[in-house]
Amino acid sequence: MKGHPVASASASPLFFSVLPLHSLPAPLARYGWDAALAEAFAPYAADGLLPGRIVRVDRGLCDAVVPAPSGPGTGSAGAAGLRTVRADLGPVSDPDPTRWACTGDWIAYDPDERAVRALLPRRTAVLRSASSKRSDGQVLAANVDHVLIAVSLAAELDLGRAERFLALAWESGAQPLVVLTKADLVPDPATLAHLVADVEATAPGVSVLTVSAATGDGVDVLTAAVAGGTTVLLGQSGAGKSTLANSLLGSETQTVRTIRDSDGKGRHTTTTRDLLPLPLPGGGVLIDTPGLRGVGLWDAEGGVAQVFSEIEELAGDCRFHDCAHTAEPGCAVLAALEDGTLQERRLDSYRKLIRENEWIASRTDARLRAERRRVWKQRQALGKHLVQRKRGPQR
Repeated sequence: MKGHPVASASASPLFFSVLPLHSLPAPLARYGWDAALAEAFAPYAADGLLPGRIVRVDRGLCDAVVPAPSGPGTGSAGAAGLRTVRADLGPVSDPDPTRWACTGDWIAYDPDERAVRALLPRRTAVLRSASSKRSDGQVLAANVDHVLIAVSLAAELDLGRAERFLALAWESGAQPLVVLTKADLVPDPATLAHLVADVEATAPGVSVLTVSAATGDGVDVLTAAVAGGTTVLLGQSGAGKSTLANSLLGSETQTVRTIRDSDGKGRHTTTTRDLLPLPLPGGGVLIDTPGLRGVGLWDAEGGVAQVFSEIEELAGDCRFHDCAHTAEPGCAVLAALEDGTLQERRLDSYRKLIRENEWIASRTDARLRAERRRVWKQRQALGKHLVQRKRGPQR
């Protein structure tokens, strides 16, 4: 599903003015509004625009929550003091899809024109390589604090896929959290502990939780871990994301379908990226996403380095600073592989993701250079046309 671009606000402090906390739109605080966002929004408030947060994007339009009007003749604003509006995102003009509006973006909303006038600067963004021949990036969610990666225990663990999700999560700037769903299907505590240990070894620096939506085990721990922030839920189809979302939301908000017994997979239950408020007192919001069949990296060099931090640390002790860790003398990575300190699977996965990221980066650079040349030629042609018009017809 494509999004649409709108003007992005500059993060320059020249545009900020300090606002007292009492001037913040209190109802939006539940969606993550804070003093820093109020400062970024200040120039738009002067133009009579309203702050809001996108909860869904759909073909050039979006649904967003904005403060409801109050005062005589405005009617009831509702208990939350918010209203959901359908806003126009405008025509596609920016060639970079990573700049298009998406779920989780904070916006400046024009109530008279019912249109989004600008996006506030993003704090974080989860990006992947889109399924296109142009090597475009796709923003899955913006301004998130936690990336919750759902991994089903109903099927054999795919640690390589988990590493991909983790690379995307670390690169976003948010904190990853791995949740092993359907833990009730692994009744043996020793087996469950072994599976958790395998994932923890794959995810250094990341909490790994086991949850069973069927029994409720672990849901309270997960709820406390994501309380008060913005959480995006990622995972394959059949990973139990919709069931997990319902457990966190405290209601049957998301439709749940059974999965196939033959391969543990199912059809997409969630078809759009929706931002939903989590219940109080913990609060916060959850962005549920469709199951991802493909998890292509998008300029995720830092994320890959974070996932494979032990390999990056070993590489610092290699004899050559540009060591490729293949057959070079004095390679600390290969030495760790030989003595069993480093698993061969981890090194293979690291090499694969590094190659993939370098490839997509090279294609992206080439596409951007071509795009710049195209724009330059258009401007050159326009300049020649304007000069000819000024000179008038030649005799």
